[in-house]
Amino acid sequence: MTVLVATEKPFAAIAVEGIRAAVEGAGHTFALLEKYSSRAELLAAVASANALIVRSDIIDAEVIAAAPNLKLIVRAGAGYDNIDLKAATAAGVIVENTPGQNANAVAELVFGMAVMAARNNFGGTSGFELRDKTLGLQAFGQVGRNVARIAGGFGMKVSAFDPFCPAEVMAEAGVTRVESVEELYRANRFVSIHIPATPQTVGSIGYDLITLMPKGGVLINTARKEVIDEAGLERALEERTDLKYFADVKPGNASTLEEKFPGRVFFTPKKTGAQTAEANINAGIAAANQAVAFFRDGTDRFRVN
Repeated sequence: MTVLVATEKPFAAIAVEGIRAAVEGAGHTFALLEKYSSRAELLAAVASANALIVRSDIIDAEVIAAAPNLKLIVRAGAGYDNIDLKAATAAGVIVENTPGQNANAVAELVFGMAVMAARNNFGGTSGFELRDKTLGLQAFGQVGRNVARIAGGFGMKVSAFDPFCPAEVMAEAGVTRVESVEELYRANRFVSIHIPATPQTVGSIGYDLITLMPKGGVLINTARKEVIDEAGLERALEERTDLKYFADVKPGNASTLEEKFPGRVFFTPKKTGAQTAEANINAGIAAANQAVAFFRDGTDRFRVN
């Protein structure tokens, strides 16, 4: 079987070697396409692939159609909205992600943003401490659980809303379960968003939710920009001059927000939550091991379609 790693933004060299070792060690053929500059290169490369490992690369119906031998796509990371699941399913291609491999990296970024917001962007003015402040987690998956772990070290009071997470999981982590998203926003000085972009969540966080936050509220988004109602966010920031919005996913109206609310909004130049050496290596090698397991005995534990 041929396992193709196709990444416009390459894995770290050590991750590539780890992927190669896992693939070739299992008796498969390793193929690599890095820093490709045209779609034609990707379409040509997938033609002989049986498995495809990608990062944020767009794998749509055209790419899948160009890969007649493809059986598996593994997204090295948790989010997989860059892959056309309907087209993959129609073609009999299984899609997997690698949940948890980037979780600590994203969680640490959340706290980098939280400290930055609390210290007024390190501008020299008096800020406040995180200890004893309330932190609400919107979803309690792998990233949320790592955020809760780190919050314990800061002495924060943590609660979470996640109707899909068993109550005992939160209890074991020392996290208070809340029963509605409205309660989460109303009760917490900080809210950290960790929900995926789905038809149910796109545009779901807007004026009504954001303005429920207590005075001095800080909303942090390291998930997906699509979950934010950007017009509602702008309106909330206009009416509530005490609120801040820090994000690793730049909104479409970023320039307007930065101009209107200086010091109260912050956006990374590009999505950087998973951009650490450790996360890069972990996600890549996990993807390789999942591909090997799939061809060995059909294991598809992290299937998403």
